[in-house]
Amino acid sequence: MPSSVSAVDLVTHPLTAWGGPLGLPDYGRIRQADFAPVFEAALAAHNAEIEAVAANEDASTIENTLAAFELAGDALSRVSAIFWCLAGAHTNDEIQALERDLAPKMAAHYSAIYMNDRLFARIDTLQGKAESLGLDAETARVLERTWKRFVRAGAKLDQQSKERLATVNSELASLGASFGQNVLADEKDWVLFLEENDLAGVPDFLRDSMAEAALREKPGVFAVTLSRSIVIPFLTFSSRRDLREKAFHAFAKRGENGGATDNGENVRKTLALRAEKAKLLGYDTYAALKLDDTMAKTPDAVMGLLNPVWEKARGKAEADRTELQRLAEAEGQNEAIAPWDWRYHAEKLRAEKYDFDEAELKPYLQLDRVIDACFDVAGRLFGLTFEEKRGIAAWHPDVRVFEVKDAGGAYRATFLADHFARPSKRSGAWMSSLQSGYKLGKGTHPVIYNIMNFAKPAKGEQALLSLDEARTLFHEFGHALHGMLTDVTWPSIAGTSVARDFVELPSQLYEHWLTVPEILEKHARHARTGEPMPKALVEKMLAAKNFDAGFATVEYTSSALVDMAYHSRADAPEEPLRFEAETLAKIDMPDAIVMRHRTPHFLHVFSGDGYSAGYYSYMWSEVLDADAFAAFEEAGDPFDPALAEKLRKNIYAAGGSADPETLYTAFRGRMPSPEAMMEQRGLM
Repeated sequence: MPSSVSAVDLVTHPLTAWGGPLGLPDYGRIRQADFAPVFEAALAAHNAEIEAVAANEDASTIENTLAAFELAGDALSRVSAIFWCLAGAHTNDEIQALERDLAPKMAAHYSAIYMNDRLFARIDTLQGKAESLGLDAETARVLERTWKRFVRAGAKLDQQSKERLATVNSELASLGASFGQNVLADEKDWVLFLEENDLAGVPDFLRDSMAEAALREKPGVFAVTLSRSIVIPFLTFSSRRDLREKAFHAFAKRGENGGATDNGENVRKTLALRAEKAKLLGYDTYAALKLDDTMAKTPDAVMGLLNPVWEKARGKAEADRTELQRLAEAEGQNEAIAPWDWRYHAEKLRAEKYDFDEAELKPYLQLDRVIDACFDVAGRLFGLTFEEKRGIAAWHPDVRVFEVKDAGGAYRATFLADHFARPSKRSGAWMSSLQSGYKLGKGTHPVIYNIMNFAKPAKGEQALLSLDEARTLFHEFGHALHGMLTDVTWPSIAGTSVARDFVELPSQLYEHWLTVPEILEKHARHARTGEPMPKALVEKMLAAKNFDAGFATVEYTSSALVDMAYHSRADAPEEPLRFEAETLAKIDMPDAIVMRHRTPHFLHVFSGDGYSAGYYSYMWSEVLDADAFAAFEEAGDPFDPALAEKLRKNIYAAGGSADPETLYTAFRGRMPSPEAMMEQRGLM
């Protein structure tokens, strides 16, 4: 295997020349030891391609500058896609060490590109005469966005400021990698082993998952881990308050345990560097910088959404707390409801109000059938078909591979799904791509993947999902469809490359189809009997849809408010956790609820830059998705063909080819107001 840049042939190497089926890498030929030299060679190759564009003595044109810039770095994109997928979904000590080394190198690499004076001059020339070039709308948008990206990356700064900004970017990349690895370490290292007599209140599905989780270390007992698929149901069903408290504290204190995995200093440095970066680029705050290229545009607009929702959610949660306290006292608990009590007593209240609990739904939500439901909806709306291809190797044996075809039977995309939790995988659920789809140059087909963290069942058993997990599967598959249905020319606007507060629309909207009656009737079948979910249970489930909405909205909105508070300051707080507490006190956070993502493990915000000053975007997109699904309800058909085609064309296929407001208005005819979202959440 190659051991130096000179020995790496990027044209043939399996990390950059993918020879597997369905456009995949040949995972059987990939070796971890190859990543470092291939990255080095790919970085050098990308630099050479960028230099060729920048040094071109011919007058700037769309073809020799913008298109050449977009198509450069294919080898780097390919090795990066494989590596960063592994870093999240199947990591180890060697990959983590390389991640810590690569993160600042990659940041420095892209900083140098976007601060290249000669390259920017060519882009700037094109942007200056854009109106006279006769560009189609998509190309004009790509040119403008590219020019803005250069400016926002420091292309117009003086040399000293450029150098400092490059250093800041590298340091932020290192801190983000360290933050994520620390959270993973805390999740992986904590486990609570229990005996049979510790399982009071725990339903069979959770017992089975806990037994399977314990098998690796202590067969014959039961393990509570920090996988959401185990710890959240344990907090919901276990009647052992002392054990709930232990599990809750471990979950809430990820990244805040002192020692090598403590994220306190990472957060402090990150916030300070982000504030400095904003000032270097001419913005008052980091939030102003991040929101400049979003639908919201300004922090004030974000707060105009979050504050009214917070007031309604907080009031509802306080009213619910009174009811939970009543139930707790009936069980002999005289202490005030604590965060480790809420889910447990809320489940009792759900049973009292609606005569069912979440455990009743589990047998009807088999993983394989929910996957089939995702595919069925995609077929009815967009004409897609999915065929599983067994025997194709991916990054882990659990990964399933599907060939995706369009309505005419032509190959459309490759879809991969990695559903089960394991110690080598970071928590949460996400969608990403090994390859996006676009038409520029030779063009490419999308290769899209979804990552979940469901509890793995015992061999031969069905994986059963909670309603929340089934929604998560639909949510991430909605993102996947955004990637698979993309129909644009330019790589930089393909698929999910849209404004952060628009990117959640396709995913959150797709969740609505999970509970469409005909989908439930066809796919929600009992794991043992095959019988459909009883109509009475469906009705109770739908009636309870907004149960505990105050809790869920307080959890989420408090996280979004703290994110905005951190990034709306001109300077960074010296003690972030103290600032978190002060911010929560100012908004009168209920004592019995904690943020959905506390600062030390807020991966969305601190493990990279994606959702920093942007966690609000889930709610911003929810305003859109509530209104968008209402269009199908108004039509009287959840699969109305004309609406489905408008949805495909203007939302799922359009990528970032136009302004989000333009795209949404083309689908719906107008922009929505927040009232539909608050009504959907049960807050009105």
